[in-house]
Amino acid sequence: MNSASSPAISAEASRLADSGPAIALEHLDALWLQVTGTVCNLRCAHCFISCAPDNDTLGFLSLETVIGWLELARRHGVKEYYVTGGEPFMHSDLPGMLEAILRCGPVTVLTNGTLFTEPVLTRLAAAEAASDYSLELRVSIDGPSPETNDPIRGEGTFERAMEGIRKLLGHGFLPILTAARVWDLADEETVREQFFAALRDVGCERPRLKILPSLRIGRETLRTGGYDRHHLVTEEMLDSYDRAQLLCSNSRIVTSRGAHVCPILVDHPDSLMGPTLEDAFRPFELRHRACFTCWHHGAICSNHGDIGRNAT
Repeated sequence: MNSASSPAISAEASRLADSGPAIALEHLDALWLQVTGTVCNLRCAHCFISCAPDNDTLGFLSLETVIGWLELARRHGVKEYYVTGGEPFMHSDLPGMLEAILRCGPVTVLTNGTLFTEPVLTRLAAAEAASDYSLELRVSIDGPSPETNDPIRGEGTFERAMEGIRKLLGHGFLPILTAARVWDLADEETVREQFFAALRDVGCERPRLKILPSLRIGRETLRTGGYDRHHLVTEEMLDSYDRAQLLCSNSRIVTSRGAHVCPILVDHPDSLMGPTLEDAFRPFELRHRACFTCWHHGAICSNHGDIGRNAT
């Protein structure tokens, strides 16, 4: 049995509203590619799609498949791309995928930073240098020290990820450190400063930090108990609300199963909109409690939310 099928986790999929406000895809600005599905070298305690080495709920995308999606995306005017998993650097064809994407537009890779190799980073730096577009790398670390990060992401992951950031800096990249808020909100400013200090310690002179709210689905339900009953989006909550803040109004993600509404809900059956991008242009009802987090915080997955920089 793979890790996504535990009763405590899969039960969350059934706790939906009967209906919710429908969000239209106004324009397809961003395409996400889940290139390694739900397979990851880590088993983080808060992972909202329960990724793990033995979770093959969603499979790998081939290089040929990715190129096919890119051709469709260009026809629909996609402006930027995101590559995620699982852990994208587990895919042997990731460099070729990123080279292909960089011929189409800017791309961001979401990674845990523990699997970088010198040959791959050398190739990626050359690919970005030869492209008109940017290659961003977002490295996930969930505490500014081993004592705060490793209970969430696994023993030794803090030092491995910080070494990954050091390697990125050595190849000319300026990574974005991405952290899920697993601390008390009252400690936010202290934690931010500790993150900035940790980045400076590995030679990052212009630290960038993106803090994400916790998504109480997947394995996170076992850690925090999931959402409350009132955490649902209503029509009234969207009155005078800028729907462009919601990722589902301007983005879609593709997996080994087809086109889904967003990266957060890929392991929920109703997130699969169909086998083609054309299928994914229909509206989506905000019936999931995780949609409440997006409504409250805005575009949490993309690079367009708050990315704090150290003032010094």
